[in-house]
Amino acid sequence: MGTTVTDQKLEALAEILVRQGHCDHRTLDRARRVAADSDQRLDAVLIQLGLVSERGLAEAYAGLLSVPITSIDRYPTVEPVLPDRLRGAFLRHARAVPLAADDDTVTLASADPLDPFTLAAVAVATGRRVRLEVAVPIELESALNRLYPEADQAAPDSDAPLEEDAERLKDLASEAPVIRLVNLLITRAVETQASDIHIEPFEDRLRVRYRYDGVLHEAEAPPRHLAAAITSRIKIMARLDIAERRMPQDGRIKMGVRGQDVDFRVSTIPSLHGETVVLRVLDRTAVTFDYGRLGLSPSVIRKLGSALELPNGIVLVTGPTGSGKTTTLYAGLLALNGVARKIITVEDPIEYQLQGINQIQVRSQIGLTFASLLRSILRQDPDVIMVGEIRDGETAQIAVQAALTGHLVLSTLHTNSAAAAVTRLRDMGVEDYLLTAVLRGIMAQRLVRRLCPECRRTEPAPPELVERFKLDRRTTARPIMLSHPAGCPACRQTGYRGRAAIAEFLEMGPEIERLVFSRADHSTIERAAVAGGMEVMFDAGLAAALAGETAIEELTRSIRADP
Repeated sequence: MGTTVTDQKLEALAEILVRQGHCDHRTLDRARRVAADSDQRLDAVLIQLGLVSERGLAEAYAGLLSVPITSIDRYPTVEPVLPDRLRGAFLRHARAVPLAADDDTVTLASADPLDPFTLAAVAVATGRRVRLEVAVPIELESALNRLYPEADQAAPDSDAPLEEDAERLKDLASEAPVIRLVNLLITRAVETQASDIHIEPFEDRLRVRYRYDGVLHEAEAPPRHLAAAITSRIKIMARLDIAERRMPQDGRIKMGVRGQDVDFRVSTIPSLHGETVVLRVLDRTAVTFDYGRLGLSPSVIRKLGSALELPNGIVLVTGPTGSGKTTTLYAGLLALNGVARKIITVEDPIEYQLQGINQIQVRSQIGLTFASLLRSILRQDPDVIMVGEIRDGETAQIAVQAALTGHLVLSTLHTNSAAAAVTRLRDMGVEDYLLTAVLRGIMAQRLVRRLCPECRRTEPAPPELVERFKLDRRTTARPIMLSHPAGCPACRQTGYRGRAAIAEFLEMGPEIERLVFSRADHSTIERAAVAGGMEVMFDAGLAAALAGETAIEELTRSIRADP
């Protein structure tokens, strides 16, 4: 951003930011101090520190100058405007893109509309009057990459490919365009509430995808020749070895976005055409650790809460990867957290830092495994222990011993149902008499996408669906109504916004314990649990569908089961 903007304009912009609710006066005071110390503009500091969002600043610019914000469909799709007069290198440096031109006027989208030099330069270069619009930086960067690819870093020659020159990679990764590009990729993920960023190099292109509500969506990607530089920049931010491209690496990034510190878990792995990078967004402000807001039914919340109040034993949460098991356990830990209890967790990795809870990271490469750490922390006299996952027989045996000696142990397993957890522990070598002695409850869960409340459409259920899922037995409403996704800007045209947990909870009563002790299979155990009042996961999902919270098609996609 330029430095010739008057203080009066910046202060007027600051007041608009406060009035529009993008930041408060305390945030502005913090930014003013940094701006004075670093001799930078106030608006630049607000963005660099993540104290306001890019779109929020754009809205304030638009309010200050009484000009519109450029919508993404206003950018040229194929050919740039006036390419003989306005070069890509200048436009990238100026952070501006011409949108349209006639004999008298050129319309310019600018990410820094307060910079008078850009407007004057464009007017002189084109011989036209400039009509200004405010650009959202990430949308402008995308248009620049598409329309002016030659303005990026030149592609490496064959004699010195990026992949074989660590020093050149470090230099490229430290240049402003690459830094800005990576920051934009990350900022967009946080602002649009994506859970993951996937950066995948292929022979002819670089693919970027964001995961929303468990489903991947492709985004406009940077040029292919910047793949190695982008990967190196992310590695530098995560303190990984940029020269090591043959082995997988894991790291963590912390940066300010929207005025909040957001953590990102970084994983790199070598692939055929370069390194694939995945960043998991760990935004504490976007995650809730409250059972009700997670979507769990009142009966499941009551049963889980009762199990967690017991002084000892094992409580398990099961489901596939990405089904929200850790989030549910975190909610349970926070409910138990207090001065009277010592809580220790053993995790791989630690996803969120929990205030007042001792969290330990597994480091298998130096011998800190789940089993070895669990054995050691028993000497710390904890009341509650959370084991991120029971993966092997050794960990299972130590967890059982911890439960037998007066500790409450929480953990996860990868099984499809609650009853299947019994057979999984049995397969790991835990004796049946020990299972009946320590198991206090098993919850299985999945995450289903919630229908967008802005655009969902509700209509009578087709007779074949009513018959297939016995819906007439599950509700007294007539006609039976079901909701379906439609799509609107609020949900990125997907029809869904957010996710809810669908769960079943297996309580360990006398009949279930008898079946476990007699080595009954999981089907028999599940039938007995249902006879005793357990609502299976798919039935809980059907109840959510009848309540209009999700769609039948989403339920069958996520749980893949028939009643």
